Amino acid sequence: MTHWASPNFFAFFPSTNSAAAIAGDLIASAMNTVGFTWQANPAATEMEVLALDWLAQLLRLPASFMNRTAAGRGTGGGVILGTTSEAMLVTLVSARDAALRRSGSEGVSGLPRLAVYAADQTHSTFFKACRLAGFDPANIRSIPTGPETDYALDPAKLLEIMQADVDAGLVPTYICATVGTTSSNAVDPVGAIADVAAVFNAWVHVDAAYAGSACICPEFRHHLDGVERVDSISMSPHKWLMTCLDCTCLWVRDTHRLTDSLETNPEYLKNDASESGTVTDLKDMQVGVGRRFRGLKLWMVMRTYGAAKLQEHIRSDVAMAKMFEDSVRSDDRFEVVVPRNFALVCFRIKPSRGMTEEDADEANRELMERLNRTGKAYLAHTVVGGKFVLRFAVGSSLQEERHVRSAWELIKKTTAEIMQEKIVVE
Repeated sequence: MTHWASPNFFAFFPSTNSAAAIAGDLIASAMNTVGFTWQANPAATEMEVLALDWLAQLLRLPASFMNRTAAGRGTGGGVILGTTSEAMLVTLVSARDAALRRSGSEGVSGLPRLAVYAADQTHSTFFKACRLAGFDPANIRSIPTGPETDYALDPAKLLEIMQADVDAGLVPTYICATVGTTSSNAVDPVGAIADVAAVFNAWVHVDAAYAGSACICPEFRHHLDGVERVDSISMSPHKWLMTCLDCTCLWVRDTHRLTDSLETNPEYLKNDASESGTVTDLKDMQVGVGRRFRGLKLWMVMRTYGAAKLQEHIRSDVAMAKMFEDSVRSDDRFEVVVPRNFALVCFRIKPSRGMTEEDADEANRELMERLNRTGKAYLAHTVVGGKFVLRFAVGSSLQEERHVRSAWELIKKTTAEIMQEKIVVE
């Protein structure tokens, strides 16, 4: 099998873990509780709510996203889901229903008029979730990006496209802004996108699945500036915050906008606690009804390591990624394709000695395949700006500086072999 926990695994995204998370998952599995309502397992609901509020405080999210505030129960709140795909799907459904009501549509007759927006660097799961939510593929806007914005979504271009849709009789419904795309490192400008959305009364969701973990550190928090003006935000502690799969945290500014679309109230689940309105039934903030006790492992991670240790973990990974980036930049055979914002480095062998871009793409593909065959390092790729790019993601729980240095030496050695073979062939 592919060993995601190996310190030599640099592909896709970090898949962190810890003894605390494993213990939490083990205990939750042993209890095997199904916490669809508060009454079904009060501890499961309360612990999840508490852990989500702690993490929201670490991220310095506004009180409007909290389950509990100093004044009591807030209008917003959170829920732990399995993946970012689920977070996107439930917020898309909520935004869809709100837009239909706003446009005066009867039932779903107005669905073909609804339009949604994201940058072309946004994770493919967004476009999949849009189809599942019933949006017409013709109205799903994948907005081109380029090096002039470091492959982030351009608010001016977004405004232009949304206005053109309005002029054509469409209803702008939902915008997905990404903080730290897994493909290109891009960070969409959250505040500026929220300002554009406000013009059209569209829902804004922030996908911070990977890089949201970094935002617990003050030096990275500016990437979420403007979040107080969005409708929802999600991040996945199972990627970079020492918590095993699956654990995606979703916060919304108004939980009623979710529950209005997702609530179920069968007779067998009716109870006094739910009807009192003083408790949270998390089944009404997700696709299914049954749910695992995911809050325990997140609670145990936060209680075990605390803010300082979690921040130290993030900073260590970022420092190792910077070290790798500096090594790449110091070698004139390579180029860093997009700026490194966190712990992901997007790099490639650049064209030289008469190589065309196509030759360079082939050389990079060969480099990745040879590296992965060694069993000593594992990388993945993407395409940015039409170029085949290697992705070097630092963050596996067991990684140390020596593993990064060893991978770089292997990359240099393998590149030299490929370039020498090319010279011989010529």
